Amino acid sequence: MRTDALFERYQREREPWVRDELTRRFLPLALSLSRRYHSLREREDLDQVASLALLKALDRFDPTREIAFSTFAVPTIVGELKRYFRDCGWVVRVPRSLQELTARIDACAEQLTRELGRPPTIAQIAERCETTTESVLEAYAAGSAHFPDSLDTPLRDASEPMTRVDTIASEDSGYVRAEHAADLDRLLATLPARDAAILRLRFHDDMTQAQIAERVGLSQMHVSRLIRTAIDELGQTVAPAVPAAPQ
Repeated sequence: MRTDALFERYQREREPWVRDELTRRFLPLALSLSRRYHSLREREDLDQVASLALLKALDRFDPTREIAFSTFAVPTIVGELKRYFRDCGWVVRVPRSLQELTARIDACAEQLTRELGRPPTIAQIAERCETTTESVLEAYAAGSAHFPDSLDTPLRDASEPMTRVDTIASEDSGYVRAEHAADLDRLLATLPARDAAILRLRFHDDMTQAQIAERVGLSQMHVSRLIRTAIDELGQTVAPAVPAAPQ
């Protein structure tokens, strides 16, 4: 059966088999439109969006208007694909106003490229969109939220094999030292001021017992005894409580 006859019958009867046949005939058109964007998103998702848009176009098409179905369907399918990118294509969520500005700037850039025969400058795009160059740059930066770089992407210019994550992530022992210092300050606060000061001189300032004894005016033996006693007290403070054995 001719395609125009199928459209007339579907408009009149709305028979499912006619819709299925029209879908089969025009599905290649929908898939060819989705392939334009396969590099930007998962192929299966885009094919599904284009296929659903084709069904919408079939349901809305009026053969009495005497226009080719492809002329009617292409804007419908492309519009659904662009709407998909606008609403679902952002990996990193950005404000709706910036999303809309990005779409408007892309359209202006395409139009200017056709008019000028070359890519337009940022200033020319800003003038056509009636916005500032800063807004255009911000919109282009936001556009990268559609397709972020993987942290596992190998770096081409590196002298040795490494990925992007190797340049932004590393172990920093400073955090551990800061935590230990905070824990030590908390523990030393439980000791008498003189004992805490002696421990700091011994283990923080790395002074010998003889130097400490001279600093605080005590004998070296007394200092040694105070250090031992203070360490024992700290050990009891941090030791986990051991439950009593059952009788």
